[in-house]
Amino acid sequence: MSLLSRLLTPREPPMAALWRRITALARTPELYARHGVPDTVDGRFDMVALVASLVMLKFEAAGAKREGVLLTERFVDDMDASVRELGIGDLVVGKHVGNMIGALGGRLGAYRAALASPQPRQALAQALARNLFRGSGAGDPDAVACWAIDLYERLKSAPVAELVEGRGL
Repeated sequence: MSLLSRLLTPREPPMAALWRRITALARTPELYARHGVPDTVDGRFDMVALVASLVMLKFEAAGAKREGVLLTERFVDDMDASVRELGIGDLVVGKHVGNMIGALGGRLGAYRAALASPQPRQALAQALARNLFRGSGAGDPDAVACWAIDLYERLKSAPVAELVEGRGL
C-alpha cells in the first residue's frame, strides 16, 4: 500500500472491532428476554460494563496493560457519544461520562472480587443482583452469572491479539 493510500484510507480507532463484539454480546437477546435483564438505558449500560469488565480482567491477567488502557478509552468515547445521542447538553456531558467511568470501575472491582472468591458463581450473582438488577428482586442474576462465567472462561484461553481483533469471545 502506498503512502498516499495509507494517508487517505480511514483507519478504525483502536479497539473498534473488540468494542463492536463487546456491545453485541451485551445485547444478547436471551439475557433480556429470558433472564430478565432490564431493557433500559441502565440495563444496557450495565451489560456493556459487565462484558467490558470481563475483557479488562482478561487483559489484566495477561499483563496487557496497553490493551486495557485502549479499551477504557474506547469505553469513554462510546459513552460520550451515547450521552450526546440521548440529548444531554455539552455542559454536563463530562459529568455524566465521569459517573459512567466511576460505575465501570466499581463494577470491575466487584466482578474481580466475585470471580476470585471460593464460590464465584454465587458471588457474581450477588454482585449482579446489586449492580445489574439494582436490588429489584427481578430477573435471574444466577443465570446471568453463569453466562458471564462461561464468557470469562472463553476469554481466559483467548490470545490477546485475537481479542483485540474482535475474535475469541
